[in-house]
Parts: sequence; structure tokens; C-alpha cells
Amino acid sequence: MLNPYIEAHEVRDLILKKEIKPREVAEFFIARVQKLNPKLGAFMTITPERALADAERIEKMSDAERHRAPMFGVPYSIKDLNWTKDIPTSMGSKNYENFMPPADEEIVFRMCNAGGILLGKTTTPEFGGRPTTEGGLCPPARNPWNLEHTAGGSSGGAGSALAAGLGPLAQGSDGGGSIRIPSACCGVVGIKPSRGRISLSPVAGEAWAGFATFGPMARSVRDVATMLDVMHGPVVGDPYWAPEPVTSFKAAVEIAPRHLRIGMISKTSLAKVDSETLDALDSAAKLFEEMGHRVEPISTDPGGRMRDIVMSLICAGVASTPVKDISLVDPVVRALWEAGQKITAVEYITNVTQMHNVSREIVQELAPYDAVISPVTSRPAVKLGTLPSHPSKYLDELPEWIPFTFPFNATGQPAFSVPNGFSKSGLPLAMQIVGRQADEVTIIGLAAQFEKARPWKDKHPPID
Repeated sequence: MLNPYIEAHEVRDLILKKEIKPREVAEFFIARVQKLNPKLGAFMTITPERALADAERIEKMSDAERHRAPMFGVPYSIKDLNWTKDIPTSMGSKNYENFMPPADEEIVFRMCNAGGILLGKTTTPEFGGRPTTEGGLCPPARNPWNLEHTAGGSSGGAGSALAAGLGPLAQGSDGGGSIRIPSACCGVVGIKPSRGRISLSPVAGEAWAGFATFGPMARSVRDVATMLDVMHGPVVGDPYWAPEPVTSFKAAVEIAPRHLRIGMISKTSLAKVDSETLDALDSAAKLFEEMGHRVEPISTDPGGRMRDIVMSLICAGVASTPVKDISLVDPVVRALWEAGQKITAVEYITNVTQMHNVSREIVQELAPYDAVISPVTSRPAVKLGTLPSHPSKYLDELPEWIPFTFPFNATGQPAFSVPNGFSKSGLPLAMQIVGRQADEVTIIGLAAQFEKARPWKDKHPPID
């Protein structure tokens, strides 16, 4: 019997050694998803027929094809915001409850071609408009460490699934922290890649003024890096192109960086940061110094400088989604949608220009540092139903919980969320590692170094 917390590379190795068959892997994880999903709300749509068809297809590959396929036999999930041909894609909305996309998105195509086995579509708040996964068509995504608390958002289903062992890989998307927040809440790993690193083809153009991107989530840095190798690369016609990395992302895991200059941001004008979160960050900084790195506290406050611009552009992004019946929309997301509808074209363009100008200033201030560390959220996972306290207060309360994530969507820099211990109440804590633009390689190496020194592989929630 498989260990449900097996890592992706371990699954692939077992299959290549012919110790287990792809169909057996598919059957095991589909059964686990079907068993635990009613409790967790991690999946919106489970695809057992597709999983078995994927297993049958890859079993016909030649030995050479199998060894070339980086995800050969590895189960994965797709967020319900992303198009999947002939599989429902609701975007968490009753307005799209019966939507069946006419095509796969490029990333779905790539993961299929890499030999993956699709388990289904993970839950999301409506249009990805919340940092908690609740309120729309999808069931609330519950945190496996404490079911009363959120799994985060908007890739909350993905975070919940990974933490509970419902597959080793999950695709997420991030327009203000939506990969990093659920990774932090659930004690897993996720990276928001650099702007232009992953194609949004063929559905999206800039995606929230260039804020949003797709990215990998997993339980280890190595698996995240391997998945990023599969997902990355432009499609002709994309508005943004990130330069090719100096090495594969998987290879970067084995490159332990030495003597980096690391900046540490621990304060923000937007919120009081939880003391346990700060203590965990300080502990991580000391560990980095023991590794030979130089950690320097810095007073830069990207969130405070970006808040109003970013909130306006997020509202516009949500409002760009066509809605036939606004009365069916989650009241919290409806408030965003209606606010976005009031933004004029001139205001939007002005805000985009301001965003880029402030981003330039922030990137230049952070340029002396090889990486920057910070908390991911100002406090651990909140209880479901508490953020916001009222729909009318959402735009005020949202930045208070995620002041460290959304600025790096604006700057386009890559940013990791890695586990960093637990609170006294047993909820995961996390650290954000931000890299220079287009430099995922350095922060992958740094995150892997941290993971080796403070391993989290054997820490799992009491969900079974």
C-alpha cells in the first residue's frame, strides 16, 4: 500500500522500477480523495475516469519515453479556475456552474504530456477573489490541521489536498498571494514564479494587470521545482517572457547557495504581525546566519506603499469576468466586482502606471539583496467565516492579513512559501522567500537548504 504522503519523485521512481503500476497509483489516490473530500472540501470535481485513462495511456509508453517524462505516473490536480477540456470549470461561481471549456490551458497540456495523472479540479473562491476558499459555488476548503480554520485561498483546495495526502502535486494560481497563502496555512510548499515565467495561454492575457500567474504547489521543494520545470516557458504571442533559467529548476535544488546577503522584512504599516509568526521568522534568520548567510533587517514597507493601487487593480481584474446574474455572486466577491465596474479606463491605466513606478522603486531598494525573507501572512490561518467580518469591510480587512504577499505580484518577483514551524495552537507557520526578478534558481536553492536544515517531511495533520 502506498504512503499517501509520498513525494512525486518517489512515485515516479517506484513506477520506473516497475514496483507499482500507474493504474494502481491512480486507484489509490482517487480512493483517498473520495474518502476524505467530504470532510475537507478540497476538490470541486473528481475525475476517476480521466485518471484511469491517463494511467492506461502512459502505461503504453516505451521505456525511453517513460524516462523522458518528468511527471511519469505522478498524480496532480488543477485548480477550478483553469480551463480543462471536457471537464467542468466553474471558477467557483454559480454563473459558470455548467461551463465546459472548449480547450485545455497550456499548463494542463504540458502536465498531461509530462506523464501526469489528473485526479480532478480543486476548490477556489469565486473568481479567485478571496484569500480564503469559501462563499461561492465550491464547498469551503478546510484546513486539515484544524477543520474550523481556512485552508487559505484562492488555491485553498490545492493546499488542503496536499496537506492531507490527496496527491503529491497541485497546480495553483496567484494574483495577490493565492499560492503562498494556502501553502502557508496548510504547511506545504508553493512558489509564485516570476512574471512571464509561465504562459497563461490560451485564456488570459495579462491577468489582473500582470499580477496573476500560475505556479506549482507540493510538499517538498524538489517536487515544486520539478513541476515548475514542466510548467514554465512562453507561448508565441504571450505579453510577458521571462528569460530562460541558468539551469533547470530541479538542478537548482542541489545547488546550496553560500554567503548570500538576505534582507528581512518583518514589519508593515498595514497590520500588527502575530508574535509567534515573528518569532518563527527570527529563528529562520538565525538558521540562515548559521549557514553562512548575512541577514539584515530592512525597513522597506512594500505593502503600505502598494495597498490602494493593488486593491483597485484587483477589483478591476475581478470585474473583468463576465457575469450574467450578479445576484448569484458571493456577497464578498460581489463587492469587489461592483467596485471594479466603477473604475474608468483612465483610472485603470493611471493605476497600472503608478503600480509599475512604485514597483521600480521597491525593486531598486531590494536590489542589493540576493533574497528577502518575510512572513507570508500576518497571523496563522483564520477561522472560516471570519474574513471579512462583513462584505463591506473586505477591502479594508484583506490587506491586514496578507500585507507581505501582494506587493510581489506587482513587482513580478518570484516568491516562495515554505513551512516554518507551528503555532502553539497547532496551526502551520510559514516564511516567504523572495528572489530577484527572474531568479527562481537562487531562492529554490535557498529554500532547499532551509528544508534540509529544518525538515518538515514527516509532519502531517491528524486527518485520517
